[in-house]
Amino acid sequence: MTQLLSNKTFVIIGGTTGIGLSAAESFITEGAKIVVVGRNSKNVDQAISALGQSAIGLTGDATHPQTAVKAIDIAIKKFGGFNGLYHVAGGSGREMGDGPLHEVTDNGWEKTIELNLSSVFHSNRAALQTFTKLGQSGTILNMTSILSLSPSPRYFATHAYATAKSAIIGLTKSTASYYASRNIRINAVAPSLIDTPMSQRAKGNEEIMNFIKNKQPLDGGRIGLPTDLNGAAIFLMSDAAKFITGQVLAIDGGWSLSEGN
Repeated sequence: MTQLLSNKTFVIIGGTTGIGLSAAESFITEGAKIVVVGRNSKNVDQAISALGQSAIGLTGDATHPQTAVKAIDIAIKKFGGFNGLYHVAGGSGREMGDGPLHEVTDNGWEKTIELNLSSVFHSNRAALQTFTKLGQSGTILNMTSILSLSPSPRYFATHAYATAKSAIIGLTKSTASYYASRNIRINAVAPSLIDTPMSQRAKGNEEIMNFIKNKQPLDGGRIGLPTDLNGAAIFLMSDAAKFITGQVLAIDGGWSLSEGN
């Protein structure tokens, strides 16, 4: 059986839990070697134990400029190459002071932007510097959010987060345009509510879960699973998508087409 990612090595920023870990498992199944990055050393160890010899782990904070640089260096030294980056890391800033704009604190704004946007800047820059230095093609896949395309004011009013995720689309499209002539592809996925550690607040709220049944009506109306993103991620990171760049794919269970109630 043909494997879509054979002989490729990828770095997944935020690859030790949730969506990132699920992606790492699926990439390895498709023949890839993976360097996964997470900021919790216990999660990194557990991920590597689950992923096996096709993966190497790095404990590091995605908001630090050198974290992605180190991960890419490991990929080249340990696996002999670097073909692409999948940036999953990010998270809610609600506990840091994010919310409706008139309530957002200075710290909430700065920390949410740092976590969700500056981290992407650091990882994408590191990947593009490497591709440029090596004079090779490559691919980048970024994680934005359906909230950047389809706001939901009643239950998901975190405006610093939505701003950061919207800015990722701008970064993705502008860089995709600039680097296309070098055969470097840059795309993004925009998931809706997915069952990850970040979604625990929503999962624990019966009213929000009833809303999701109608807002995400596909497959019986449910919260998304990390595995729901794997097929798109594999495709966009593979040569099957070699003529695709600058695109944002909503993986939202119908969120952006539904009113909810």
